[in-house]
This record gives sequence, structure tokens and C-alpha cells, in this order.
Amino acid sequence: MTITVKRDQSLAMRHIAHVRNHIISVDGTVEEGGDDAGPGPHDLYDAAVSACKALTVVWYAKRKGYPVENVEVTTERDASDERKGVYRLATTLHLTGDLTEIQRAELLSAAQKCPVHKLMTAVTTEITTTLAEAP
Repeated sequence: MTITVKRDQSLAMRHIAHVRNHIISVDGTVEEGGDDAGPGPHDLYDAAVSACKALTVVWYAKRKGYPVENVEVTTERDASDERKGVYRLATTLHLTGDLTEIQRAELLSAAQKCPVHKLMTAVTTEITTTLAEAP
């Protein structure tokens, strides 16, 4: 899969990310020189793990036949030590439905094992960046 990010020159920093048939506006905050016309890259990173946890819980609950009505994940970022190599995300799972404590615990465990959580914490990501030929 290829994701393409193209500059929207109508604003100072805004870009449009194209993911399959979806478009996502990405921008810097006003303090960074942007117009806050969309989430920034860190926001998308944080949202990815949050969304993955929510989707994983719904998938697991359906598989097990658990009566989950609603799933909400809130995430708090602490980037104060990012330049020292530590980026902290605190996620909280909010579940509604007639769930037992055992089911709730299983759903929490499933959320902690979502693929993006694993990707962020348990694998080495290798990124290469090349420069395309000048037009």
C-alpha cells in the first residue's frame, strides 16, 4: 500500500494525506506556523494506537460474543522527554455494555495487544528516505 502526502499551497503548512480512498488534512499548530487545519503527525501517531485499541476491542468482543455497546479510547500524550528518547502515551478504555469483570479484563488485555501497540513497542521500524529525480 502506498500513502501519498501532498502540499496544499492554500495554507502555510497544510498537507493532504491520501490513504486508499480517504483523504486526511494534516497541518501544524498555529504556534508551529500552521493554521491548525488538521491533526499534526504526532496526533496521527497517537490516534493510530487509540483507534487500533478500539477496533481490536470490538473485534475481540464480537468474536467472543461479549455484549459491548460502546468503546471509547482516550489518550494523553506526554512528550516532555521525547528528545531524550521517551514518548509516553497513557490510554484509557471506556466500555459500556452488560460486561462481567472477567470480560472487561479480557478486553483490556486484548487492547494492550493490538497490532499498532505492538508495532510501536516491540518491533524495530526501518525507514528509508530517498529523493526523487527532479522534474
